[in-house]
Amino acid sequence: MPDNEAAVTAGSEAENKPEKKEKQKKKKSTIRRVRSISAMTTLVPFIMVNRVGSQNMITDRIPIARLESYLKEKQAEGMTNISMMHLLIAAYIRTTAERPALNRFIRGQRIWTRDEVEISLVIKREMTLESPDTVVKITLPRDATIADVYEKLNGVITEYRSQPGGDFDDTVSVLSYVPALLLKFLIWFLKMLDYFGLIPRFLLNVSPFHCSFFITSMGSLGIPPIYHHLYDFGTCPLFCAFGAKKRVYEVEPDGTVQKQPYMDLTFVTDERICDGYYFASGLKYMKNVMRNPQQLDNPPERVLQDIR
Repeated sequence: MPDNEAAVTAGSEAENKPEKKEKQKKKKSTIRRVRSISAMTTLVPFIMVNRVGSQNMITDRIPIARLESYLKEKQAEGMTNISMMHLLIAAYIRTTAERPALNRFIRGQRIWTRDEVEISLVIKREMTLESPDTVVKITLPRDATIADVYEKLNGVITEYRSQPGGDFDDTVSVLSYVPALLLKFLIWFLKMLDYFGLIPRFLLNVSPFHCSFFITSMGSLGIPPIYHHLYDFGTCPLFCAFGAKKRVYEVEPDGTVQKQPYMDLTFVTDERICDGYYFASGLKYMKNVMRNPQQLDNPPERVLQDIR
């Protein structure tokens, strides 16, 4: 996995038990199978049986002058560590509110959908060759605002950097001690459980491969965005990478030449979750959100539900 943006730095017991059970019940209800889809859409996952073999790739460029101004406004309001990473995550979540099929995934050759958005990204403690990295994952509702994303993501990152380790690192550390042949069998067994949706919840909670959206920044490395492959293990249907900011000279309508800031994005998608028209519509919607980022200050006017 590539390294991510280092700039993203930073009652009674009886009463609590029912709350915990309620949360667990709610968590189980956030995933459901999509059934009212066309015969062709139902058949496609049986023809293209794995995620890597179903990848489509696209690159795009977005103007970021307004985004940079918006970031400065947020920093002045107290979000001192806000970055382009927060904006992209918030914009994608907002897009799923209007285009819920982008929050689908394939499991067991069937199409499923989520009611929440799970975001995975890799972080490093420091931008050095020797610094270890880890994967963090956050879960947010589809009506999340930029403040929700900032608070949730920075909280997770700050906790990791102040106390390195965590559930993901602990799990990987244990697996690293398993003999190679046994580990190969264990991974095969987990894949089989994953196919039937039987992986224990505690493993799903730490697995970065089970998410709605994986995002990585090449900007902090000073290079263009890569096309990052998807994973056959897990449920991630979309991988986004964004690169370093660049300036482009453009001719204005009045004939003058102006230097405009841009940022390149790449998306690798699982084409089985929806058709190309829907993906294109989602990308256009996300770009419109980023042209007017102030709308991320408030929840969306509506949150559409995926078909049954």
